[in-house]
Amino acid sequence: MTPLALLLAGYAAVVIALGVVATRRGGDSPEDYFLAGRKLGTLVLFMALFGTNCSPFVLVGVPGLAYGAGIGVFGLNAPIVAFGVPLLFWAIGSPARRMAQRLGALTPAELYARRLESRAIGWLLFFFFTFWTLPYMVGGLRGAALTLEQAAGIDPRLGGLGIVALAVTYTLLGGMLATAWTNVLQGALFLGFMVLAFFLVPHAMGGFGAAMEQVRARDPELLRIAGQVPLFEPGAWASWSLVIALTVIAFPHMLARLMAARDENALRQVARLYPLALVALWTPAVLIGVWGAAAFPGLEQPDQVFYRVVDAYLPAWLAPVGFLAVLAALMSTLDAQILTLGSMLVRDVVDSANREPGPEAEQLRRGRDVRYGRVFVVVIGALVYVLAQTWQDSVFAISRKAFEGYTMGAPLLFLGVRWRRFTAAGAAASLLVGHAVLALGWAGVVGSPGTIPVLALAAALATAVLVSLLSRPASRARTALAFGD
Repeated sequence: MTPLALLLAGYAAVVIALGVVATRRGGDSPEDYFLAGRKLGTLVLFMALFGTNCSPFVLVGVPGLAYGAGIGVFGLNAPIVAFGVPLLFWAIGSPARRMAQRLGALTPAELYARRLESRAIGWLLFFFFTFWTLPYMVGGLRGAALTLEQAAGIDPRLGGLGIVALAVTYTLLGGMLATAWTNVLQGALFLGFMVLAFFLVPHAMGGFGAAMEQVRARDPELLRIAGQVPLFEPGAWASWSLVIALTVIAFPHMLARLMAARDENALRQVARLYPLALVALWTPAVLIGVWGAAAFPGLEQPDQVFYRVVDAYLPAWLAPVGFLAVLAALMSTLDAQILTLGSMLVRDVVDSANREPGPEAEQLRRGRDVRYGRVFVVVIGALVYVLAQTWQDSVFAISRKAFEGYTMGAPLLFLGVRWRRFTAAGAAASLLVGHAVLALGWAGVVGSPGTIPVLALAAALATAVLVSLLSRPASRARTALAFGD
């Protein structure tokens, strides 16, 4: 067997073993399966959040974008994410965790449905969360399958099938606990690899100065903070910065992990660690794309640059680890997305449509939820695999559309946990108006390409406030329970 094949086999064995152990260590209730019993401590919570947030969008899509846009890509994303995301953990994640515990909610959609006393909000959130998560999953799967094809000659269809099957297997076994434990391994793998690549790639090119000089000789624009790229225009930059910061908290799989935190201290420690880890990951990702532009000009598919640089400049024993890192980055996101969509399908669709009263019916639902959750995990995994065979856009392009869509939910998520007067009507109107303006912007009817998300977000926020002031809020009893009065 080749070194890469041995690594893949070993990796598969370890993550499945973690799934088996999680099955034995975890309980059998829906709260245990979907939220790991709300007991994730600082280390596991941090790696679960960080691993889930860092998909092939970072390891494949970002180098691909930097290949043509240069080092300015770092300023386009990393600073606002490093500082904005921890702030949003406090502004939305922390009260959402407390509120979900008081209301007994196990999914983000269920949390807001119970908070606002509206099943329709749960259904609406489930629809939009699913609508944007599926393309994001597809983009990640395509990135990992492309890397496996380049590294080992594995047909993308077969490689994608193997990736989905492995993620589904350990998620089926241990639920949230299994995905969180595997995220510790996966996050350490791709973060450690990228830090090593930051030092070893320029060393192989003759030193850091020599590597940057090669870039300068090839195209000086790549070393400018704001090159000739539309995304670097002031309006477009501000718009994208807002999107990339808000979208992380709007990921349902990220919010679900925040709801699984053991306590407030764990969340505070995660917020402190997050900026350091983001910088350590994004800096090599951007520079790999820039160095690759000098070494491999004229690539028809810029997403190939990560593979080209790793294969050409890293030691033979380390290069396979790079390909495994891309796989780990995908699976650390894919498993969370599959589990969260499955849990919402159970709790917010099946259970919501079958609310028979009485303790016996509730006990029946508790036993059924985990079984249904496992079935839906398989169904969602299969759907993502099928969609990945037809999508042809770049990883960055697919992810960018999804990120802008996710952002439309940010006003609802914030107001729902911070404003007592917020209403179900305001939540529904905000989602619908925000998405309508976004769609009109994409169609060229309103706004300019760089500012469309800001315009749509402003419309969503204004609508949420205005309609809430004109409509009836949830009952006093439910509001008091939600806010811990």
